[in-house]
Amino acid sequence: MKFLQNVCATAVALATTTAAFAQINGVRISPREYNDIPLAIGSSAFGVGSPSWVGFTELHVSTPIAFANRDVWRFSADGGATAYTIPDQYFNASFDLTLTGSPTSPRKEAGFLLNSANVGDIQFIVNTDGHEVVQFGGSSFYAFPSTYNSGQTIHLGLSYLVDPGTGANALRLEANGVFSPYLDFGAGHGNGSTSLGATTVGGYFQIVNDPNNPNNSGSALFNNLAITIVPEPSTLALFGLGAVGLLIRRRK
Repeated sequence: MKFLQNVCATAVALATTTAAFAQINGVRISPREYNDIPLAIGSSAFGVGSPSWVGFTELHVSTPIAFANRDVWRFSADGGATAYTIPDQYFNASFDLTLTGSPTSPRKEAGFLLNSANVGDIQFIVNTDGHEVVQFGGSSFYAFPSTYNSGQTIHLGLSYLVDPGTGANALRLEANGVFSPYLDFGAGHGNGSTSLGATTVGGYFQIVNDPNNPNNSGSALFNNLAITIVPEPSTLALFGLGAVGLLIRRRK
């Protein structure tokens, strides 16, 4: 199966509190954002409907000198034509991930990829050789005590929200129902930015080159894709006032 070269329109679970936000209704597929081994055989696939899913496979990733191939998807609000940029808004996102490496080393990795205007790339991933469940980039680093093995399915969740203890904007991660601490933005964290800023949200699969093994291959399946955009309290208050106004007019 050849790579899809443009877009993937797929139903994505979405819950928004107000119609003020774009409705996320698909994913943008970007195969080979890294294409260090172009002669490797790559394929992508997707499921339309519910649950929605995206899959990537890379076969024969082997060449004398190269680093890796990387395949990416991102949530979209125009049926997959472009990636949707969330305008510095709180959100929750999740999926079930199955990452397989054959062999498990050199590294195959997959998970969340956020591209933030304020803090750069944020990754929350699993890998096949280090057996890690880990977040890095942006303003934080966190490693779950649990381990990951090739071929397992793991539920990963990521929330951008307010830390109730400090009042700072923060990330909070989930792996199979286990939650990380609140990972705050602000002074003393990364570049000191207090928020994500405009951000795209999605996932990626990366496979490292093995010059000594022409059968070096791997795959990643992202299933049950879901994202919820959460309005700020001030927006909710305004929306609520509007609803009250409607009720008053109806009662007259």
